[in-house]
Formats: sequence, structure tokens, C-alpha cells
Amino acid sequence: MKKSIDTFWELNLGALEKQLVKNGFDVYQAESADAAKRVVLEEIFPQIQPKSVSWGGSATFASTGLHRAFRADENLEVLNVWKSSLSSEESAEMQRQALLVDCFFCGTNAITEDGCLVNLDMVGNRVGGITFGPRNVVILASRNKVVPDLQRAMDRIKEYVAPMNAMRLGMKTPCAKTGRCMDCDSPDRICNVWTISEKSYPKGRIKVVLINEDLGL
Repeated sequence: MKKSIDTFWELNLGALEKQLVKNGFDVYQAESADAAKRVVLEEIFPQIQPKSVSWGGSATFASTGLHRAFRADENLEVLNVWKSSLSSEESAEMQRQALLVDCFFCGTNAITEDGCLVNLDMVGNRVGGITFGPRNVVILASRNKVVPDLQRAMDRIKEYVAPMNAMRLGMKTPCAKTGRCMDCDSPDRICNVWTISEKSYPKGRIKVVLINEDLGL
């Protein structure tokens, strides 16, 4: 039996889809992380037929298991910039190469009800991939990322997402100790590069998979 919260989000994600489509994004819906994986492999990939893929850091992406599916495909070039065997210099170089893949995957820190993607990065490789470079971008957006407007999106990121990520990554920042943004000058500061994607240009380049499940941060 479907839970009331799932029905609530089904209705709200439907309204959000209309706004995203209006803004030029291609939109898909999935009930879970597993369903999102099927959407990518069975709907998106047959359309765009990528020969190379990579991804930015994303707990939502990791929860889908797509990285394992990619590595199992012998016909797909996979740029895994997060391999533990890479040195920091090798990882940085591969992150630059990842900006030229056929399809780049990541999550989003927040998505507004009027259909804008809002993100904040430390290095900028993830938001760089969203804005320019890869031929196609797939955003995996779980329902807990949806907020009413831009201000709430920025508040969510600074007050919750950034401190949580700093803790998760073991960063030596004030927020990792206090749980609150201190607008710090730490060398480990992860709040450096903001992007607001109001539209997809060209139309359909950015594809958003709305997931009716709470995932990641």
C-alpha cells in the first residue's frame, strides 16, 4: 500500500516536473534509487548513446549503483576520478578530463519549486560539469532536495548540506565541529563556488531524474 508521504511527493514532483520542462530540462521520474538506475540505463542511455561517462561526488549517485553498472560495460569509457589509487594530482587531471565526457552524472544540493538547480562546490569540478563541457548531464535529484525558493535553497546548503559534507569528508573546518556555518577562511573550506541553473542550454542537455525517495544530503 502506498504511503501518504509518497503520494504527497508524487503530486509535488509532478508539479516540479512541469516547471523544469518549462525551463528546458528533460525530466524523468523514479520511485526509488533502483528505479532511477533503470531510467538511466533503459531510457536515457538509448537516447544519447554515450561512449564515455564520469560523475561528480554525490551520495545520491552512489546509492543508485550506476557506477558499478558503468564499470561492467566493456563498451563504455569510465573516468572514475574518485579511485583511491589516484594521487591528488592524477585525480585533479582526471577531473579536468571528465568535463569532456559524453555524459556527466551528479546530484544537486537543492532544487527550487520553480525549477532551478542550486549548488555549492569546493573545487568546482561538479558545478563545472553542470554548466559547460559534457555533452549531456544527468542530475539525480531526490525529493529531500526540493525547496520553495532560491533563498531557502541557499539556506539549506549553508546550514545543513555544507556542514554535513564537511563532517562526512573529515574536513578541518569550524562547521565540522559546531554543525553551523561560520563563514570560515579554513584551507579546507568547501563553500567556494555557487551556481544557479535557471535553464538548460541547449534545451535538453541537462536531464533531471526526480526520485520519490530521501537520498543523500
